[in-house]
Amino acid sequence: QVQLVESGGGLVQAGGSLRPACTVTLRSQSTEPCGAMAWFRQAPGKEREFVAAWRRMGSQTWYGDSVKGRFTISRDNALNTLYLQMNGLNPEDTAVYYCAAGYTITSQIMRPTGYRYWGQGTQVTVSS
Repeated sequence: QVQLVESGGGLVQAGGSLRPACTVTLRSQSTEPCGAMAWFRQAPGKEREFVAAWRRMGSQTWYGDSVKGRFTISRDNALNTLYLQMNGLNPEDTAVYYCAAGYTITSQIMRPTGYRYWGQGTQVTVSS
């Protein structure tokens, strides 16, 4: 199976930047690869929200409307690490950020149900 571990969250002032990372570890031999990875976030009392996704085929990327133009998702294949560069942070970005991985199609890539593997999350807090 696949293990995902997030890191790089923290406390930052409005207008600042953070770059959370998601390290991917293969625990056992898999029968099929995970072709897509994504970031979701969840604030207290709110539903899980799509942030950004990356798919290996064609290095395609998708972004949620609220973060488009501010966040950038990328993958370092040599390090097996997924990154989320977050610039221009505001208090509305405060949430637990989760990394996800799976084998999914385009119609499901922005939905939590499209991913099989999840990390434990990393807290991002933006002060005003």
